Amino acid sequence: MQNLNPLHQITYLILAGGQGQRMGGTDKGLMLWQNKPMIEHILNHINAPANKIIISANRNLKTYKNYADNVIQDNTNNTSGDYQGPLAGILSAMQVCTTPYLLCLPCDSPEPPDNLLNNLWDCLHKQNKESALCHDGERLQPLFSLLSCQHKPLLYDFLQQGQRKVHDFISLIDPAICDFSLQKNRFNNFNQPNDM
Repeated sequence: MQNLNPLHQITYLILAGGQGQRMGGTDKGLMLWQNKPMIEHILNHINAPANKIIISANRNLKTYKNYADNVIQDNTNNTSGDYQGPLAGILSAMQVCTTPYLLCLPCDSPEPPDNLLNNLWDCLHKQNKESALCHDGERLQPLFSLLSCQHKPLLYDFLQQGQRKVHDFISLIDPAICDFSLQKNRFNNFNQPNDM
């Protein structure tokens, strides 16, 4: 596996398709924090061109189009109308992604870790794995991950079987685990109003 420049190998995926139930149904990616929508904080942090970003959202698509060229909805042949979870957003992104890897970030953590891409990329190569994800020193943070699009068939089958748990899927792909314990507070996310 050649250690090429990661910027040419990845597409950024921001997961903004959640229901925001604990936020009273608010679209968390568009919630204001420090006078800016959360999505803007993340985009400013990663500083990537719009054509290198996919936003996975299930509402407010026109608003999200202001931030990225590619805004997608979950597309998992779900006929029941139930919420499919972040893995469905990841699969939909893999289906349109034109690079070998997706760098995933959730929309409700406005200050992601510094050097996230480079650290995950180095970790992936050092451990000779296909994907890599963060560990904050206490727990895995699987939505902060560098995922190979080669996992697309496996993820498709996993969701078709009715499975939704991110940790269950992660255990199937045996990723590199990267130590981000020095930046533990950068994984803080906003789940309910008093978190703000």
